[in-house]
Amino acid sequence: MSMHKTAIITGVNGQDGSYLADLLISKGYRVVGLKRRTSSINTTRVDHLYDNPNFKMHHYDLTDGAAVMHILEKYKPDEFYNLAAQSHVAVSFEIPEYTSDGIAGGTLKILEGIRTVTPYTRYYQASSSEMFGDSKDYDPERGYNEGSRMMPVSPYAVAKLHAHHMTRVYREAYGLHATSGILFNHESPRRGETFVTRKITMAAARIRAGLQEKLTLGNLDAHRDWGFAGDYVEAMWLMLQQPVADDYVVATGKTHSVREFLEVVFSHAGLGDYTQYVDFDARLLRPNEVPYLLGDSYKARRVLEWEPKVDMPALARMMFDSDYESLYEKLRK
Repeated sequence: MSMHKTAIITGVNGQDGSYLADLLISKGYRVVGLKRRTSSINTTRVDHLYDNPNFKMHHYDLTDGAAVMHILEKYKPDEFYNLAAQSHVAVSFEIPEYTSDGIAGGTLKILEGIRTVTPYTRYYQASSSEMFGDSKDYDPERGYNEGSRMMPVSPYAVAKLHAHHMTRVYREAYGLHATSGILFNHESPRRGETFVTRKITMAAARIRAGLQEKLTLGNLDAHRDWGFAGDYVEAMWLMLQQPVADDYVVATGKTHSVREFLEVVFSHAGLGDYTQYVDFDARLLRPNEVPYLLGDSYKARRVLEWEPKVDMPALARMMFDSDYESLYEKLRK
């Protein structure tokens, strides 16, 4: 009889899903990746896994409860990682119903499916630091922790908070091993191109190559606790290895402004002062902004024995190097 564990990952073709799939397969898991059906091919982050016998891909929609039941019955997973979401905060103001239906409603359908079909499955919910919003309930030196008050200020964050509390409800009411990871901002070379960090590194690469002159951005003074996605998926896995389910903040414990991220990238790119390349556009401001995020991951470090390995400057350099190398390869062809 096979001793492989089976894990299901929703949003496997996203940044976190692809890194998590790599990690789990390296640990001997069979991974079932679920992705939303689209008219365009968007599997580049997991294309390297297609020929791996321990990886399967299925189409899936967050609002389809019957599909959840079918997949649970078919694979009887040991672990279920729910990472799928419309995860762009600014976009959530433009499509709030879709964002909420997918995140809040989709999470409830998964939890109800696990309760009904495979109550032994260990469940991970991708919660977000955006749930803290503009709450002032944090230690200025350590940041937000698991007990800090949450005051979401976007449709995305409100939907995430609903899913976060629903996970807790199913843990307490039905005894499910259901855990939420409250992850602060985490980036990588696999980050979506519409997110500010990737917009910066891609633009710097193009400017250095002489293909672009200017970069247009909104708020440069927003502060975020930025870590590396590859480090953070390890924390996800560690959470589901614990004997008791719980909630954990995952963060580096250091916050930086968008302006600081720009400085690191443009300096590393050899472009000098970023201000000669960056223009401001008020249309890129969010209707309601989260000005400051800093995470206190003391609990994760103590219980999970987890530590972030990549800090913001190293992350920014890594992302630029990847984008510049990719661009250089395209130009050579």
